[in-house]
Amino acid sequence: MKILVTGGTGYIGSHTLVDLLENEFDVVSIDNGMNSEVSVLDAVRQITGRQLTHYAIDLCDKDKVDEIFAKENFDGVVHFAALKSVSESMSQPFLYFRNNLNSLLNTFEAAKLYGVKAFIFSSSCTVYGNVSESPVDENTPWQEAASVYGRTKQMGEKIISHCSSETTMQSIILRYFNPAGAHSSGLMGESPKNMAQNLVPVITETAIGKRPTMKVFGTDYPTRDGSCIRDFIHVCDLAAAHTLALHHLLQHKQKDKIDVFNLGMGEGVSVLEAIKAFIGVTGQNFSYEMAPRRDGDVTAIYSNYSKARQILGWQPKLTIRDIMHSAWQWEVNRTKKQ
Repeated sequence: MKILVTGGTGYIGSHTLVDLLENEFDVVSIDNGMNSEVSVLDAVRQITGRQLTHYAIDLCDKDKVDEIFAKENFDGVVHFAALKSVSESMSQPFLYFRNNLNSLLNTFEAAKLYGVKAFIFSSSCTVYGNVSESPVDENTPWQEAASVYGRTKQMGEKIISHCSSETTMQSIILRYFNPAGAHSSGLMGESPKNMAQNLVPVITETAIGKRPTMKVFGTDYPTRDGSCIRDFIHVCDLAAAHTLALHHLLQHKQKDKIDVFNLGMGEGVSVLEAIKAFIGVTGQNFSYEMAPRRDGDVTAIYSNYSKARQILGWQPKLTIRDIMHSAWQWEVNRTKKQ
């Protein structure tokens, strides 16, 4: 079956391309390259030994989106394409609302018009807002989104919920916690075109000398060490969930139009604990400094993923140590090439 992956050259998208190709799907990628490099597709081909079709278009251009859907006849869509920096979303809200919502509307409507059977939406734990306790499950009530990025994910889920009644396709919404790590080959990992914002690449870039130091934002959160607590999930475990979700829909195992699943490791790791895990795994010490809280960050959140385990047959296989080891291997390899 033919699957479209939007945001295919991005971090999670590229790892999902690998997992889908290794599971014998015919895959097409779309990405405008705003925050990724098309060269990652060389790594995808090297890892899988398979070719795929790629379109370098902007999903906010409805005519181009319709043109590709008319040409390709997709069975399923995995929609990653979105800007994702919490801090950037706070300083550029117009950009985030325009890009993240228009790209979804155009893709979802085209999927409806051209008979797509299965739609997977890349959502986020940011939809839960600043929750009072964790773990959170899929029924945890939403709080006010702490960032514009989180609000775009809340609105994206609402768009799918409201518009699905106008379609014949079924959808799965996957709420990620904190993707991190890299492919075990060392050929691909997190490599944004713009300056990295996520914790793990900031750690590896500092440890290898690309940054003189890094900041730990927030020392006074009501947590065990004063820093934020997050649920880190290995990107390859995350990618595998998309393949399972597609199988679930395309094999007609889902009764409802829409279902929602949390994807996380199920345990909280503080920012300072993540730094210690990296140093423990790699032996690489580096400079970091404590800084004030950052606008848009929530205090602590981690997942209950039992629903994904029970219904999709998914559970994480890799640990925080695996995340740090693979991320460091990727950082060393990509630095050698620069």
